[in-house]
Amino acid sequence: MRRNSPIYEFLLSDILLVSASKGVVTARLPVKLCHLNSKGTLHGTVSACLTDWAGGLAIATHGREKTGVSTDIHTTFLSTAKEGDVLEIEGRTDKVGGTLAFTSVEIRKVGEDGASGVVAMGSHTKYVKQ
Repeated sequence: MRRNSPIYEFLLSDILLVSASKGVVTARLPVKLCHLNSKGTLHGTVSACLTDWAGGLAIATHGREKTGVSTDIHTTFLSTAKEGDVLEIEGRTDKVGGTLAFTSVEIRKVGEDGASGVVAMGSHTKYVKQ
């Protein structure tokens, strides 16, 4: 995976791409100290960054080398995670058109028993006209 953004290198250097197929990507990220807020839980900017990253990667699965620029991004925070937890991130394309692409992202905390709980949900719109 080519890294071309310093913020991704800082926050997502340990991310592992689990699978990718047309329109869907899945990755895992262990939560580390650099991901935490002053309360010791997952900082909201990490979830927003994951929404941006996974949405762009999902667009790339449509054979696009350039994944466009963000026009709108939303992240809804439903729960949290702490250091040592593992996040599973799933990015999906809802529609990839000639001008705009729309994606949805779900961030889940994966338990030791394999069960998961939703930490955040995101949507991301990108201008993709080349």
